[in-house]
Amino acid sequence: MIILYLTLLVAGVIAFALSYVAQFRLARLMRERYPQHWKIIAEPESGKASGFRTWVRMQHAMRSPAMPALDDSTINQWLRLWRYSPWFGWLCWLAALAMRLLLR
Repeated sequence: MIILYLTLLVAGVIAFALSYVAQFRLARLMRERYPQHWKIIAEPESGKASGFRTWVRMQHAMRSPAMPALDDSTINQWLRLWRYSPWFGWLCWLAALAMRLLLR
């Protein structure tokens, strides 16, 4: 049982890490393959560009239907990974918590 518990905890950490990595991979793919679209994300209409503003604008772009509309299979795979891996991570952590509470 301890092996299953530890596996669930580690799987949760890996899922959250993959979600984090997917954001950076998506940004890199957008910069390389679609520089004109990346320019819209990276350069604000007003004010000074900053890392935080770019991150927020990237979050909006990833939640919008614009990225799947590019019809790029690699971007769509990373977008799916970004969208669903936190759900899997929470599921693993909650299952580990339930195991801990039920097997006391």
